Amino acid sequence: MAEGLPLSVVIPVFNEEETVPHLYAEVRAALDRLGTPYEVLVVDDGSTDGSPAALRACTKDDPGWRVIALRRNFGQTAALAAGFDYARGDVIVTLDGDLQNDPEDIGKLLALTVDHDVVSGWRHPRQDPFLSRRLPSLLANWLISRVTGVRLHDYGCTLKAYRREVVEHLRLYGEMHRFIPAIASWMGISIAEVQTRHRPRRFGRSKYGVLRTLRVFLDLITVKFLLSFWTRPIQVFGLWGLLMTAAGGGITAYLAALKLVAGAEIGGRPLLLLGVLLLLLGVHAIGMGLLGEMLARVYHESQGKRIYMVKHVLHRGEPSNR
Repeated sequence: MAEGLPLSVVIPVFNEEETVPHLYAEVRAALDRLGTPYEVLVVDDGSTDGSPAALRACTKDDPGWRVIALRRNFGQTAALAAGFDYARGDVIVTLDGDLQNDPEDIGKLLALTVDHDVVSGWRHPRQDPFLSRRLPSLLANWLISRVTGVRLHDYGCTLKAYRREVVEHLRLYGEMHRFIPAIASWMGISIAEVQTRHRPRRFGRSKYGVLRTLRVFLDLITVKFLLSFWTRPIQVFGLWGLLMTAAGGGITAYLAALKLVAGAEIGGRPLLLLGVLLLLLGVHAIGMGLLGEMLARVYHESQGKRIYMVKHVLHRGEPSNR
């Protein structure tokens, strides 16, 4: 297929042997009905069951499908990143391999990418157990929206559509795939959300659990830092460092005045320990901020990365490349 395809579909798969034939049939039927040239990249994330053989059997005679087999299970974020690297489409749609999302909804997302850079699916109504899946998801979505400022009902829905220029500039790790709309928001992208069908799982079992939810919360801290301070770490570390240094300096100055003027005994006071601790922590935080500044400078200068994104340049009223 030629470069510049209109559509790429990236599907991470891990131990979905029973689902694979149904996945192939449903996705192909849905995409063929769209009438748009496409490619499908199935990323086998180190499956240990019969998924690799099932994928080979389904796709061996279909030139529109490619299977990217990872050497071991790296996780969903890594699988999606591999798909993004190999995708050639102007629009890249991601879809879970468990068929809980309906492939027919791909067309609904694709239509909205004409006016939006990212289109996120919203599983409604969601067909998952309430206590183990839906309640943690509700709390996580609320927290992520509040922390990042990007309001979505369903960050965890893998069914999303991205314009190529959005994913080209992303570097994903950890559980960052669910934060892509928030991470990409620094580019000034437009985001839309659309309700999509959600179906009960027919085969296999879910790969999600409480521990994964906890890891998501930890990655959220990283995302917040990247969004707010990734080019100016001194402003977060340095601010707290200055506050702690000022508080520690004030406490020690007060105690020193008591000792020199009133002759009070200050050696056994917990306040003295607090003042010294704040001074040390303040100096340490400022040092961390300076190290962060140097690392940020090395990162951007060594890779030639810009701290801005250009949407287009107008020349005589017309967009141009430069």
